Amino acid sequence: MDAMQDAARKLTALSNKDAEPHYREAPNNIEAEQALLGAILVNNDAYYRVSDFLKPVHLYEPLHRKIFEVAGDIIRMGKTANPVTIKTFLPADERVGDLTVAQYLARLAAEAVSIINAEDYGRAIYDLALRRALITIGEDMVNIAYDAPLDMPPQTQIEDTERRLFELAETGRYDGGFQSFNDAVAQAIDMAGAAFERDGHLSGISTGIMSLDGKMGGLQRSDLIVLAGRPGMGKTSLATNIAYNIAAAYEPEVQADGSFKARNGGVVGFYSLEMSAEQLATRIISEQTEVSSSKIRRGDITEADFEKLVACSQMMQKVPLFIDQTGGISIAQLSARARRLKRQRGLDCLVVDYIQLMTGSGKGGDNRVQEITQITTGLKALGKELNVPIIALSQLSRQVESREDKRPQLSDLRESGSIEQDADVVLFVFREEYYVKNMEPRDPHDPKYPEWEAHMDKVKGTADVIIAKQRHGPTGTVKLAFQSEYTRFADLADPSFTQYEEH
Repeated sequence: MDAMQDAARKLTALSNKDAEPHYREAPNNIEAEQALLGAILVNNDAYYRVSDFLKPVHLYEPLHRKIFEVAGDIIRMGKTANPVTIKTFLPADERVGDLTVAQYLARLAAEAVSIINAEDYGRAIYDLALRRALITIGEDMVNIAYDAPLDMPPQTQIEDTERRLFELAETGRYDGGFQSFNDAVAQAIDMAGAAFERDGHLSGISTGIMSLDGKMGGLQRSDLIVLAGRPGMGKTSLATNIAYNIAAAYEPEVQADGSFKARNGGVVGFYSLEMSAEQLATRIISEQTEVSSSKIRRGDITEADFEKLVACSQMMQKVPLFIDQTGGISIAQLSARARRLKRQRGLDCLVVDYIQLMTGSGKGGDNRVQEITQITTGLKALGKELNVPIIALSQLSRQVESREDKRPQLSDLRESGSIEQDADVVLFVFREEYYVKNMEPRDPHDPKYPEWEAHMDKVKGTADVIIAKQRHGPTGTVKLAFQSEYTRFADLADPSFTQYEEH
């Protein structure tokens, strides 16, 4: 029985409720499709009640898909879609059971009662389409598991299935592709309005460091922000500070559909490939309590310090900061876990410490440059998919150390030009104090000692965050205060520091 005859069979089934198929078929509701199409043919306003979420592919019956598609095209052209105007674009010689296509269209319109329930019919059809998609994913999963192909081991299959399920679960995943410029303009205005209402008037998520926010406008959604520096510069400390600031500022706002959205701050996922979760927590506690992390580890603390630690830990238990300490994680595993976190707890920002400790998902062989390219491309795609900023830390090559001017440049990004290419923002952490300290003359009576001392006083306790690349903002340098014993970056409170700030 072809598609049109099947539609006719189900149309006649309206008057014969006892007739049930003796085989198992995919979830569908032909009657709801007929009722919706009839409503559209009678009153074209019904189309606009469902067009924002319902697409032709969601209808089960192929003929109904064609009718819905043609009707939508006619309506969007500003013309009237009815049985007379639509039949021209459908095959006239084909029949739907005993009816011609033209008679079937007339019957759909005649059966329509009103457009009041059009949206309900549309939602029912959409839900059934989701169920059919779920069945397809389940069948594919079972078939692949039985076949056990060499190029898809179980772990890869799990990651692929999770990705497909996430795409299915996300609202609006079906209406990808081009969007009108009007929609883009409306989104831009909404973003400006949200920035006006948000604390600090930022379009993005605040880092908690005002001078950095001033240059960047906060962390923009879907951006890949690469934070790079040589060892000892404090890139992990800065990433940890920003992650905690965002999580601590989290203020949820209930949406109309019952879901939560961050009004300020956000839920943060932190992939710590280098340090354990306990080490990361120690750093954050040290930063918040101003008790040296080395003293915390040695237990060299007073009773007052311990009370501060306990009070801080109680406060931090409510902070939505989630840490994954799996070493050598692949980009596919990282993506799967990030999707899961977004579904279960929400997600507003992701931190990866650091790129060079990750592995690619494919068969990169010994080509590390190709593997890094795969990782950065994957991170950029994940940021767009989840609509969250991703802060990815990166090492710099040793060629920095061989130069007289130790300030990092984009060419110093290690192992791949793709890091610079894929990143929306590139930040370098540079502490001149680190290098000046190592140049201290051994003899305090050396004539050069006063000059060194003056230089050291000038740079002590400061750090430069160099914005080397920014797609939607200026480049430049932000000078911050850095307290190494607490691994804390902060805005410079002392106005005298501004003489060293670069504009």
